Amino acid sequence: MTKYILSSREFRDEFITQIHEISDEYKFIHYDEATSIDWSNVAITIGWKEEWAGKLLANSSLEWVQAISAGVDTLPLAQFAQKNILLSNGSGIHAQSITDHLIALLFMESRGIFTAIKKQAERQWQPNGIPYSLLSDKEILIAGTGKIGQALAKALNFFGTQPVGINTTGHAVDGFKETYPLEELIEQSQKADCVINILPLTPETTRIYNSHFFNNMKSSASFYNVGRGPSVDTVALTEALRQKEIAFAALDVFEEEPLPANDPLWTLENVLITPHISGLTPHFQKAFMAIFMDNFRNFIHEKKLVRNQVDVTKGY
Repeated sequence: MTKYILSSREFRDEFITQIHEISDEYKFIHYDEATSIDWSNVAITIGWKEEWAGKLLANSSLEWVQAISAGVDTLPLAQFAQKNILLSNGSGIHAQSITDHLIALLFMESRGIFTAIKKQAERQWQPNGIPYSLLSDKEILIAGTGKIGQALAKALNFFGTQPVGINTTGHAVDGFKETYPLEELIEQSQKADCVINILPLTPETTRIYNSHFFNNMKSSASFYNVGRGPSVDTVALTEALRQKEIAFAALDVFEEEPLPANDPLWTLENVLITPHISGLTPHFQKAFMAIFMDNFRNFIHEKKLVRNQVDVTKGY
């Protein structure tokens, strides 16, 4: 009996050929609304769509979901756990792209480039009005010490900055001067010149950046979010920026996406908004399929995953 690998996106023929060469028991199917699918034979999915849940979780054929993104908070994790469905993610693929994005913004902020852009638009030559500092002088707190956080920490070390890290338990991680548990996030943020969020979204991290958090940051500090939008209480952040409780925010993800045109964040001068682009990665298919193929080979023989397996009870 042929088993199906159902994919939410298209992949190049070379990768589909590799799948079929690894095992001719599985057939790759790209999903669209016109596709006729025998849902009872879907054993693996690449990606996930909300409308699949009722069809795939009603029977026992689904064994493994390979998520395309690093974040898996939108997936039905409780049902996956109940039915012993394996889950892996795309963690690590976006690490260099997000690191490049953040390093660019950090240098733009420290060298006053954002102000220079505004002065150019106003045709004002005001060198004394351009703020500047050394990135290596800044205390940077990275909330999230996984693959992205580690790549960023490595880059910051190269530029003479040793960041402090936040993770679940406070365990030590290479590249970080110190690490602290999540429960010490606010205490450590009080010392930071810049807080960067790369945390996964869990019940513990949902709206963890709230009015209490922003009230405890330095008024001269900045906040960067390339993690998950719902980690931030948008109303609280907007008010903190409006009242200058913090100096600046660079935001790539939001509670509601696209960010509504009437959202007040658009009009604040101390905000940079990018439309969820920090993780856009050249050669994505090649990097993603390297993870999938390694897992697929092992799954066929041992029903186990070797890369990026997610603990569905924890969400990461």
